[in-house]
Amino acid sequence: ITLNLKRANRHGLVAGATGTGKTVTLQVLAEGFARAGVPVFAADVKGDLSGASQTWDPSPPFKSRAEKIGMTDYRPEASPVVFWDLYGQSGHPIRTTISEMGPTLLSRLMDVTDAQSGALTIAFKMADDEGLMLLDMKDLKAVFDYMADNAELVSQKYGLVTKQAIAVLQRKVLELETAGADQFFGEPALDLNDFMRTDLSGRGIINILDGSKLMSSPSLYATFLLYLMSEMFEMLPEVGDPEKPKLVFFFDEAHLLFKDAPKALLTTIEQVVRLIRSKGVGIYFVTQNPQDIPESVLAQLGNRIQHALRAYTPSEMKAVKIAAESFRANPKFDTETIIGELGVGEALVSTLDEKGVPTVVERTFIRPPMSRVGPATPDERARVIAASPIGNKYNNVLDRESAFEILSKKEA
Repeated sequence: ITLNLKRANRHGLVAGATGTGKTVTLQVLAEGFARAGVPVFAADVKGDLSGASQTWDPSPPFKSRAEKIGMTDYRPEASPVVFWDLYGQSGHPIRTTISEMGPTLLSRLMDVTDAQSGALTIAFKMADDEGLMLLDMKDLKAVFDYMADNAELVSQKYGLVTKQAIAVLQRKVLELETAGADQFFGEPALDLNDFMRTDLSGRGIINILDGSKLMSSPSLYATFLLYLMSEMFEMLPEVGDPEKPKLVFFFDEAHLLFKDAPKALLTTIEQVVRLIRSKGVGIYFVTQNPQDIPESVLAQLGNRIQHALRAYTPSEMKAVKIAAESFRANPKFDTETIIGELGVGEALVSTLDEKGVPTVVERTFIRPPMSRVGPATPDERARVIAASPIGNKYNNVLDRESAFEILSKKEA
C-alpha cells in the first residue's frame, strides 16, 4: 500500500492506542515525504522522532519486518533534519510577535472569558490606531497599564473596558511569563519559508519541534500549532492539487488542538483544514482515538492509518465501532474485530486513489524506518544544530522601539 503524493494534500489521520506504533508510523511517513522532496514539520512530543536525524543498525524486529514484507531496499539512512524549540534550548528558537498571533489565538492561550476577550480585542485596536507595535510581552503589559490608567477615556472611544477585565488580563500575562511563553513572543519572527527547504540532493527537510518541555504547557502547544496553520494558509498562494505537497504538517497529541476550544475557534480550524489543501499543504493528525477529532474535521481526512485500539468498556467499544465505520469496508474481514487484534507495527490503512476516492481498507505492516528509532543523544542533536542551514538567523533577540518604549516616553 502506498500513499499517493498527488492526494497527500487531502490530509490524514494516524490513530491508535499508546504503544501500538504511531510514532514509528509518523517517522516512516516523514521519511517518505522527505525522500520525495516534500518538506515536513512534525512536533516531537516524546523526543523519539529526533532519531530521524541519525543512521543506525536496525534491531532484529525491524529487520525481520523488512524481510517479511519483501523490502529489498532496506538500508540505514539518516534524514535531513532541522531542530526547533520554542524555548530555544534543543533547537533554533521560534518566535512570533503579539500582533501576528492576534487577539483570537491570544484569547485561547490566555483562557479568558468573552468579556475579557473583548477587552483584549480593544487593546489590539487601540494599539493599531495609536501606532503602538505589539511585539513582545512587555509591549502588551504596557498597553494594559495604559488602558487601566485611562479606562474611562478608552471606554468612550472603543466601548466599555473595566479595570477588573484589564486586571485579569494582566494576571494572565504574568501566568504566561511564568510558564515561559514570553520567550515565544518577540523578534526576529519565524519566516515560514524556513520550514519549506530541501537539502542539496533535493530531499525535503524534516523540521522537528521539540515538544518535550512544551507539553507541560498544552495550551501554548495547541495555540502555536493553530498559529502555524493559520499563518501558512495566509501566506501561500492557491495551487489546487499539485503533483506533490509543498509541505506536510504532522500534529501529534492532536486532541489538544480541540480540547476546550470555543465554537468560533473550532469553526476557524475547520475552515483552515478544508481550504489549506488548495495551498498544497497536507495536515496529518496523530492521536489515540479518532473520536479526539471533531467530526467536521475528521470528515476531511482522506488518508487514514489505524493502529490497534483496546476496548474493555462500553465507551471504548463504541470508539472502536466508530473507527471501523470510518473505513471503506473490505469484504475479506470484519474491520471492527481486526482493530482489536492488530499487533505492534500493524495497521488498517486506507488511502486516496488517483480519483480521490478512499481505497478499500487493508490490513498491513508499516514498513520499518530507514533512520534510527528512538531519540538522538544531546551531542548528536548539537551536531545537527551546528550544521543547520538556518545558521544563526534566530539566535539573537531583536528589540525594536515598540509600544513599551513609546508609552514609557509618554509617561516620562
